[in-house]
Amino acid sequence: MMKLRSKRFSRSSSKLGNGSKASQEKNCKSIGEIKWELRPGGMLVQKRESNQSGGEGVITIRVSTVSQWHDISIDATSTFGELKMILSLVTNLEPREQRLLFRGKERDDNEFLHMVGVRDKDKVLLLEDPAIKEMKLLGMANGHPISV
Repeated sequence: MMKLRSKRFSRSSSKLGNGSKASQEKNCKSIGEIKWELRPGGMLVQKRESNQSGGEGVITIRVSTVSQWHDISIDATSTFGELKMILSLVTNLEPREQRLLFRGKERDDNEFLHMVGVRDKDKVLLLEDPAIKEMKLLGMANGHPISV
């Protein structure tokens, strides 16, 4: 992140007859700094405010399963694969056994949350992969559990 100072040009208060050098310096300091960031494409842009959901900071996602839900706090620039790793600790499902759906579409592990449009307090649906679930059930029916 880069910090650059900006100067605003306005009418001098000394022309109005009521300003002094100290009040001019005070006005310049109250304007503040503009923070800049360098985007991956090489473009230098003004940094967004932290209260806007622009792919920065920690967001809370509500992950719903068939019978329960979990509120997960994760970095907005994380991937769905990283979200699956966190969910594996909570749900006891391995990441490859999980299917995550957002806005009606299954999402790949390498897709970024902020690029797909996941924002704070959004809902993601978690389903167990039916093929792996069937393999587990078949293994238990034969009398020996399968370690998938």
